[in-house]
Amino acid sequence: MRISLAVTAVTLATFAQAAEKPYFVYFGTYTKGISKGVEVARFDASTGKLSKPETAAETNNPSFVTIHQNHRYLYSVGEEGKGGTVSAFKIDPASGKLTLLNSAPSRGSSACHLNVDRTGKFILLVNYGTGSASVYALKDDGSIGEPTGFQQHAGASADSKRQQGPHAHSINLSADNRFAIVADLGLDKVFVYKFDASKGTILPNDPPAGVVKPGSGPRHFAFAPKGKNAYVINEMASTITAFNWDAARGTLIEVQTISTLPADFNGSNSTAEVQVHPSGKFVYGSNRGHNSIAVFKVDPKTGKLTYVENTSSKGKTPRNFGIDPTGKWMIAANQDSNNVAVFKIDSKTGKLTPTGQEYQVGAP
Repeated sequence: MRISLAVTAVTLATFAQAAEKPYFVYFGTYTKGISKGVEVARFDASTGKLSKPETAAETNNPSFVTIHQNHRYLYSVGEEGKGGTVSAFKIDPASGKLTLLNSAPSRGSSACHLNVDRTGKFILLVNYGTGSASVYALKDDGSIGEPTGFQQHAGASADSKRQQGPHAHSINLSADNRFAIVADLGLDKVFVYKFDASKGTILPNDPPAGVVKPGSGPRHFAFAPKGKNAYVINEMASTITAFNWDAARGTLIEVQTISTLPADFNGSNSTAEVQVHPSGKFVYGSNRGHNSIAVFKVDPKTGKLTYVENTSSKGKTPRNFGIDPTGKWMIAANQDSNNVAVFKIDSKTGKLTPTGQEYQVGAP
């Protein structure tokens, strides 16, 4: 499977009132090797201790997962080439194990990313293979209901091999729940859709998208906590583009594009995940090839980034990572070395220090 076809997730769910108390961590995986589905572990944010992951539910290629705000349900894509799926699971609050509620077609191929809207009433997802976005209603019992929204992308961009058509790669909601943001690797656009939280519909905004340099391949997207800035990581160019976000109009204006790689690196690389630290002071991006997490400091006035360092992901092909809610820890998932690793985050510099904790997880 091509490395660009989908993403994987490290999703952190806080089950206790205080984030310092232990909670569950879920790992999305590919299931053609060691893994049988979604994996779960316990994490203690007061000590940084991660337990050994184990199977939470057997399901095919749950390459990205997300958790409902009420912490009772987990949703995953099923990444299939010809027809993807989206599945709903009930979480056992004692063990973290998952029980399948139901599944629905993703309405496209290679479903790769999803998120629950701010009201908890809709699930939004994207299909990499066909370059489309879908919305489903969620029932009161957490299961997936009727489809409510759909958008099909069209066109191409600079790279005739990778960008011969649309490849929607992520979908995120604005803080006010009025807009859905879709990064499309194939079109070099970050689409902005008006989201109607009463109906679950998505319609093109005006202007319809933010743009990046041709051939960049925008993949994942993240808002800063205060909502004035946003960041997209560009898979093909190994860069991060910083945007100013106009929350009233739903517009993205580029202010900077910066490399995720050290200046002396000459090998092959593609990027995957981007996340903003809960404090808003730092941005992180993963490099597959250089096998590192890039660390940047955020200018609080402009949102621009300053390079801090690259830290080894302690494995091969870090497809994704998760920052815990306290902002003290990061867990990185290395797909091609079948392992996950825990890092401590320096609150002053944003730098990462490996804790020495590493566990086997199949293609996380």
